[in-house]
Amino acid sequence: MSARDRILTKLRGSQPAQPDPLPDLAAHYAPRARGEAKAARLARFRTGIEGFHAEVHVSSEADWPALLARLCADKQVGTLMFGANTPAGRRLAEAGCDATTLRPWAGQFEDIKADLFHRVDAGFTQARGAIAETGSLILWSSADEPRSLSLVPPIHFALLDAATIHPTFYDALVSENWAAGLPTNALLISGPSKTADIQQTLAYGAHGPKELVVLVINAEGDAQ
Repeated sequence: MSARDRILTKLRGSQPAQPDPLPDLAAHYAPRARGEAKAARLARFRTGIEGFHAEVHVSSEADWPALLARLCADKQVGTLMFGANTPAGRRLAEAGCDATTLRPWAGQFEDIKADLFHRVDAGFTQARGAIAETGSLILWSSADEPRSLSLVPPIHFALLDAATIHPTFYDALVSENWAAGLPTNALLISGPSKTADIQQTLAYGAHGPKELVVLVINAEGDAQ
């Protein structure tokens, strides 16, 4: 018997007769359930993500395009790239963005890479949802809204519906039935890009956007 066979035989012999049962995730997360209303989940999410240096602005379904236009003007965004074939993208294209040029994502990444890295000031995406516990956005990238929109431009604007804020990541997985199918990329974003060198000097924007700006649509129209 070779050394390899002896090792494999020993490993097989050490396996338990019955595998350990899978953990009961529902029981694990049950004590953390808060039974919060939407307003409480929004407040927790906002506290968490603002703690990681993101901006949060609450608006209404009717007013968020105008809010985005004002924020782009304040931040001197010359060109905003967005997915034109999404519900939010169609609404944005219809509303316009004042002095900011709206550029739809079109073509292959290699064809627009130079512009994306050097001439696009901000990217705009829709968030699938968010997690109150960690202050995180949930983004599912697609051909209409590639992950590059949220990862490359210096500023990332994300549109979030307050009704899609989940208490925990587990709640998001279960309520949205992620087990039934996932995209190529599922992103959890809790703030702008940041890193630190060996001297622990924190820098923003080294590996992605320097700014993360979240526009939250509140069904009650509570703009604040």
